[in-house]
Amino acid sequence: MTWRGTAGVVLRVALLCSMTRALQAQTPAVRDLVIAGGAAPVRLMGYGLVTGLAGTGDRAAAGAGARHTVQSVANLLARFGIDVPPASLRVRNVAAVLVTAEVSPYLRAGGRFDVRVSSIGDAQSLRGGVLWMTPLLADANGEPLAGAQGALLTTEALERGVRRFGDASNAGTIPGGGVLEGDLPRPQPDATARLALRSPDAVTAARIVAAIDSAIGGRGNAVVEDPGAILLTPRDTTGGLTSWVARVLDVRVQVAGAARVVIDARNGTVVAGGILTVGEGMVSQGGLTITVGEGTDSTATDGTVRLRRGTTVQAIVAALHGLRASAPEIAAILSALHDAGALAAEVVVR
Repeated sequence: MTWRGTAGVVLRVALLCSMTRALQAQTPAVRDLVIAGGAAPVRLMGYGLVTGLAGTGDRAAAGAGARHTVQSVANLLARFGIDVPPASLRVRNVAAVLVTAEVSPYLRAGGRFDVRVSSIGDAQSLRGGVLWMTPLLADANGEPLAGAQGALLTTEALERGVRRFGDASNAGTIPGGGVLEGDLPRPQPDATARLALRSPDAVTAARIVAAIDSAIGGRGNAVVEDPGAILLTPRDTTGGLTSWVARVLDVRVQVAGAARVVIDARNGTVVAGGILTVGEGMVSQGGLTITVGEGTDSTATDGTVRLRRGTTVQAIVAALHGLRASAPEIAAILSALHDAGALAAEVVVR
């Protein structure tokens, strides 16, 4: 079967899938839509060293390269009573990194969390490295609140969708590599009775309030304070406010999917939220032409895609992939459909 024939098959399958009930309204739990109890995460940061690299660290030597890495290694050795002049150090197996993490304010001392590590020098790769014990702070001038160390997990590079097993990135993670050394400041008690929406929206806030009243029983258990917050006003907290809030967080809410299309212009990945259909329009990009209008058949041949009005974004993307469209071409075509008024959704190109 030729690639054109394959494109036609892919297009028909995508059209069938777009007609399924999977595109109906979502029903997430309240906990998926809000931040409860003022539990905004605490962001931690630190500066550290990754050691054990196979010659892929910072290209730093006396008077050239990443001098901060050389000086950091010299300072580290000095703490152990080893005095080594920075001019004599070669640190190709060491890289200077920034360490970041987000921690729940309710995490107690001794609790573990994941940390993210990224190079700030000219290291080629952090693959196989180990993060040296790094203090983590919430403020650059504050006291250390946690520490991080451990072996890095790095993601291998992707080129044109093919994994190349010899490559690794200049960033990685350490699952459970952070340890909290002391309790974090707790949110104020009155914050427990307020739910902050992750994405402020008046309609979503109203639907959450209606769902809470329906599930808990009666009216007045919650009110919309503004598009970004819901004030809980429980009528019966016999089991305690925390238990009552836990019940609220498990309530299911029917919400419409976001009308948004997110496109990665580098690898062609397209993520569409909600039920997104395309109206009549025509776009010509390079050797590709997309026509959406009246008709009964959907075809994809000779660089031309003809689709019926009301076709979903998923079907258009599938057809473009079938025609071997590049990532920039897909991004340009969807953006043009939006600009022409054929696609009533926000298009985000990254």
